Amino acid sequence: MTNKEFKKLKDDLWLAANKLRADSDLKSNDYSPPVLGIIFLKFADIKYSQYEKEIKAEFEKNKGNRLKAPIEKIAIEKCGLYIPDTARYHYLKDLPEGDQDNPIDKAVIQAMKDIEKHVVSLKDTLPKDEYYEITRKGQSLLKQLLKLFSTIPDDSNGDLLGKIYEFFLGKFGLDEAQKGGEFFTPTSVVNLMVEYIEPYHGKIFDPACGSGGMFVQSANFIRRHHLQKGAVSPIYVYGQEKTLQTVNLGKMNLAINGLRGEIKQGDSYAEDLYDSFGKFDFVMANPPFNVKEVNEDTVKKDKRFTEYGLPKSKSKKKSAGVVNIPNGNYLWISLFATSLNETGKAALVMSNSASDAGHSEYDIRQTLVRKGLISGMLTLPSNMFSTVTLPATLWFFDKSNEIADFETGKDKIQILFVYSRNVFHQVDRAHREFTDEQLQNLAAINYLRKGNRKFFIELVHSHYENAFVRLPILKELLQESTKSIQEQYEAFSKWAATTKPNKEQKELLDKEQFFEKLKTFTVSDTKKVIEDIDKALADFEKYTKNYDAEKPKEINSAQHILLQDNETLLQDYLVVKKALEKSFRKYENLFKLAESKLKSKDDKKWKALAKPKEIRLLLDKLNEYSNLTKSNNYEYEEKSPVYFLKMAEWLQQRFPLAKYEDVTGLCKLANIADIEEQDYSLNPGRYVGVVIEEDGMTEEEFETEIKSLNTELTSLNGKASELERTINQNLLNLFENE
Repeated sequence: MTNKEFKKLKDDLWLAANKLRADSDLKSNDYSPPVLGIIFLKFADIKYSQYEKEIKAEFEKNKGNRLKAPIEKIAIEKCGLYIPDTARYHYLKDLPEGDQDNPIDKAVIQAMKDIEKHVVSLKDTLPKDEYYEITRKGQSLLKQLLKLFSTIPDDSNGDLLGKIYEFFLGKFGLDEAQKGGEFFTPTSVVNLMVEYIEPYHGKIFDPACGSGGMFVQSANFIRRHHLQKGAVSPIYVYGQEKTLQTVNLGKMNLAINGLRGEIKQGDSYAEDLYDSFGKFDFVMANPPFNVKEVNEDTVKKDKRFTEYGLPKSKSKKKSAGVVNIPNGNYLWISLFATSLNETGKAALVMSNSASDAGHSEYDIRQTLVRKGLISGMLTLPSNMFSTVTLPATLWFFDKSNEIADFETGKDKIQILFVYSRNVFHQVDRAHREFTDEQLQNLAAINYLRKGNRKFFIELVHSHYENAFVRLPILKELLQESTKSIQEQYEAFSKWAATTKPNKEQKELLDKEQFFEKLKTFTVSDTKKVIEDIDKALADFEKYTKNYDAEKPKEINSAQHILLQDNETLLQDYLVVKKALEKSFRKYENLFKLAESKLKSKDDKKWKALAKPKEIRLLLDKLNEYSNLTKSNNYEYEEKSPVYFLKMAEWLQQRFPLAKYEDVTGLCKLANIADIEEQDYSLNPGRYVGVVIEEDGMTEEEFETEIKSLNTELTSLNGKASELERTINQNLLNLFENE
């Protein structure tokens, strides 16, 4: 599903919520279960449709066999779901409203029961009685909802249920979520966590699993890197979540993504539902941040929380006879470390403040460092979470690096610090994310740290492939734009030469230096840039003939030839594009002057002239295809070759040997001496240093950005003035009535 399609889906969700608000008796925090249930039916139908031919073929093949398997068993084996005809989405959507024998709400409820009957993991999970609530006034609302979500594309996959859950959390459950420190983890952040710890096999645990997004992205990692052999996923997932509604959503997410595992309801502080100590290959979570007042008696005898020390209050002051732990962050950190088996790895999202916390938390952090358990720390950009602006850091653990004795093993301690605050894509004014390419670039740092040069070489190769397949289009747009300006100018110049201004017109035009500007007008020469593009394309063709990722040293050298082409091309191209924009603006200004002060009312030759707006459309396409960053429009829509060239350049300039090295302002592989010098702070900013980077904007892009911000500021100032007037008027009205 593209971002454009997901935006439409969010609009549909908002429309559905408004319908529920207007036409049902549900409270706002009860909107999500019936809507998510319908969307689950749609996704389940999509998943089943992908395997339907295969299921039916096997069933028909064994039809004459006395021991033939029933179709539902075959379906469960093939795709993890069996959807009978009466639970298919099109069947439910097409049910007539006025059918008294088979009303839509009962049909939907029966569909949920039929699916649960065959998918054991979904037993007592799917919403049912909620549909009676929204049909109390008639079946039309449910009919509308079924129709509304029938437009979800049939190629939709991934953690879409999680994103929809995020939507409802943001719109209707935000206050409750923030009080508990609970925030939906953006897909790009989860993907980065997954790339760092590579959960491609075994048992994965998430003690604060929410809607199961960590599990879904683990499965996507396995598919992305082609690590799955056969139909059965190599991972088994274990989730724990305190809210029943969210537990049910997580189970739905597992079912439609074909994941084996279980999710149970429970409070991770008080309930160890999986006997987790030392059990798991991987642990991942975004636990609640800064939870206040955890009862010390709940955790003080639990080795999951005491193995590395228990966070304690600065005083033993009791509240209502209870001693509380003032902040739960280090309880979660301990839970992660203790849940790993001897080779286990973990990734968790944690509040920035935990990296420098003092007192007993300092002692726990020091112990974890001196045990060699912490393998990496990564600072995220601000505004990555849609429901909160709270800054966060990713913590990474690797139990295989644990050392038994600090004095004899301290030389083995190394922590990779990455400061990614300056790496992000601005989605809108309030939200940021990692693009796929930025995410992979950040992941490459860790792969290089582990000595995996092949990943780096393949990633740079991928960036160049994406750039060079698009460069011919950029070349064509550049040539077409230049030609169009030149041809329009020549035609316009001939028209102007044959047009006789009267005295008043001439005075006005002379004042604007119209004729002088017309004679001296030139279009930027693009010959050098075209040569740059042709050379880069030719060098890339030679490079691809000898490409072999198994020879990192040779291929890295070859890629640096492409980098030289890249740097020359970008430098020349951005200068020419800027000059081309200036040429167009000069021509457009001349055209407007002629239109207002020179042309006659019935000038047929003027009407025959091509208009500057045609060039503007071409230049807009050229600008879109020259974007230094990913387009803000939608995830799967076109990205520019310039963007991919910049992605390759970012990697190659920072790691020129295709080997890990510390990069000022970005990353530092710290040893125990470095960490002791910083008094066991785990704040990446303290280690990587500071570098001032250019924003990469052209003059036009900077001007556009400033104008956009000024427009927004003007709008906000207008709203502020309006509010001020309203408040003043209300105050006057209030006192007049006394």
